[in-house]
Amino acid sequence: MRKLAPSLAGSEHGAGMNGFADRQADFTRALLHPELPTPSGLVGPDGLPSVKRFAVYRNNVVVGLIETLKAGYPVVHRLVGEEFFAAMARIYVLAEPPTSPIMLDYGAGFPAFIGRFEPAAVLAYLPDVARLERAWVEAYHAAEASPLPPSALGQVPPGDVPTMRLVLHPSVRIVRSVFPIVGIWQANIDGNDLRSVDLGEGGDDALIVRPEAEVEVRRLPAGAAAFIEALQAGSPIVDAVKEGLIVSPRFDLADALRGMIEANMIVGYDMQPAPPMEAA
Repeated sequence: MRKLAPSLAGSEHGAGMNGFADRQADFTRALLHPELPTPSGLVGPDGLPSVKRFAVYRNNVVVGLIETLKAGYPVVHRLVGEEFFAAMARIYVLAEPPTSPIMLDYGAGFPAFIGRFEPAAVLAYLPDVARLERAWVEAYHAAEASPLPPSALGQVPPGDVPTMRLVLHPSVRIVRSVFPIVGIWQANIDGNDLRSVDLGEGGDDALIVRPEAEVEVRRLPAGAAAFIEALQAGSPIVDAVKEGLIVSPRFDLADALRGMIEANMIVGYDMQPAPPMEAA
């Protein structure tokens, strides 16, 4: 493979190391800023300046990052189309280049960027759909954990249930939206036939979880998202219920727990110590 290489000819040993670091920084800046000139001293295997080779390399880097975003946000890509997505993603790539060599980390800020991207404002639900897709990626790569069998919770004395702290699967993610994002996602994922989704049908609280091999996306009942988020934060059930009821007086604890058990998202529990007795 033919490579681009900065020349260090003529530099002293100490200065050469600093010069090489400076040239690396110039190389990185020029990669994602096409208005910048080709870094000085950059030559090919023939020892001649490599302006054209660098231009090709620069384009390949940007295209590769756009493809990474496309893979992580397939529904966003389908909703806006190839041309719009490529243009939007290119602007994002130039504005927010990778800060980690781990490509899994790249694109976490894309939903927030979409929310600021004025040409996408006509699709007001798009940032939330992107948040759901990012949660899907994070859930897919989350740590493994074994769900509790349903019988395990049945062994807890009823009087102890309010003080229980449930341990949830590491993959659990919650995305709340005023738009029906679960329906939009379901209508567009895996090459499904496009169908209309009534934006007036109300918002969705989405649960994203991967208890086994497959990531699941579920629509949560009223108040359940707040309840689960409180459990994730370490609250006992009694306090998490309060959070659910704040969101919706229709919150149903039994229904929420049943859904969590069906989703295999409870991996453990512990009990909150009783508060100390006050002296008389």
